[in-house]
Amino acid sequence: MKRYSVFAIAREALRYHTGWERAWRSPEPKKEYDAIIVGAGGHGLATAYYLGKNHGIRNVAIIEKGWLGGGNTGRNTTIIRSNYLQDSSAAIYEKARSLYETMSQDLNYNVMFSPRGVMMLAQTHHEVRGYLRTAHANKLQGVETEFITPQRVKELCPILNIDGPRYPVLGALWQARGGTGRHDAVAWGYARACSDMGMDIIQQCEVKGVRSENGVVTGVETTKGHIGCKKLGIVVAGHSGQVADMAGFRLPVEAVALQALVSEPIKPCMDIVVMANTVHGYMSQSDKGEMVIGGGTDGFNNYTQRGSFHHIEETLRALVETFPIISRLKMLRQWGGIVDMTGDRSPIISKTPLGNCFINCGWGTGGFKAIPGSGWAMADLMAKGEPGPLAAEFDMWRFKEGRFIDESVAAGVAH
Repeated sequence: MKRYSVFAIAREALRYHTGWERAWRSPEPKKEYDAIIVGAGGHGLATAYYLGKNHGIRNVAIIEKGWLGGGNTGRNTTIIRSNYLQDSSAAIYEKARSLYETMSQDLNYNVMFSPRGVMMLAQTHHEVRGYLRTAHANKLQGVETEFITPQRVKELCPILNIDGPRYPVLGALWQARGGTGRHDAVAWGYARACSDMGMDIIQQCEVKGVRSENGVVTGVETTKGHIGCKKLGIVVAGHSGQVADMAGFRLPVEAVALQALVSEPIKPCMDIVVMANTVHGYMSQSDKGEMVIGGGTDGFNNYTQRGSFHHIEETLRALVETFPIISRLKMLRQWGGIVDMTGDRSPIISKTPLGNCFINCGWGTGGFKAIPGSGWAMADLMAKGEPGPLAAEFDMWRFKEGRFIDESVAAGVAH
């Protein structure tokens, strides 16, 4: 793999950029692999990368029914934070956040990580108590957060109206080392590194069935034929239930659409991320000047990847009161992603009833921020056959046994 650097850019500029090579290979599938990852999104690619980097397993195929990074990885609002209440959640998200800090150097690919800070507004007394509790829990967990005053909120984000008539700002949970990253670049950086390790990224290859013998997985049936494997990882977000059904087991997940939009570009006016969970809207400004805006999930199960007018109206009505400056902005584009929700709004990283078959799903609306930590934990599980400390509490049997990791109750929202 050719190393990217300022010298490489200068060299290629002198020869009219004719020497750049493809970032990753697009080979035909081999007959068998040591491991197959179904899903070439951020979590699937991160799993493959850490299988190779941490465990030396490099005879790996990453299978994608569409194009690389074309699912939720390319359809999110890029927020990165780790200020969760539950210990197991804080551990895996903090691992992910710390890996994001060095990801550009580790992958030799600029993922545009921007530790601009994430602010979660407290607009009711219930939220104040909840965030104070989270700040204390984070201190015990070693996660750097603090609860700040309304005056400090206004200093950090001058365009924010802290005296709203319905929902005045009473304070905020502030994580200075949170921020954003470039979602496409994360997928491309992992893909390039995986390809350099000899892994095969196979796009336009849909899985149609899972083969097994004596209760152990032996391979997958795809639109490009049968591909054998010794281990199988299912990392397909909103379609986890369908692939699990092919493997012969059911998952406690449901699929819903999560919508987002961006405004027309404007001059820089906001250099942090603000989340307002009471009104359920969140916003940041991209490097191109667009205001990146998101809200909640649809109230019904669906597999659509487009937006809807009523959801835009609901989200923007809430945000205009908090950010009066955006009232005259025009919408530039809108999209939706299919997210997989569990009952406790926490993920599943688990062995399955099918031997040597493992699953990573249920990240709901918070998947992008977890990508490196999720991949690290899933690779550990696949390589060793047993979960490591990051994944131990996220097994699928916790729902049968009542061991919930209920972040939706803790945070009031599952983002």
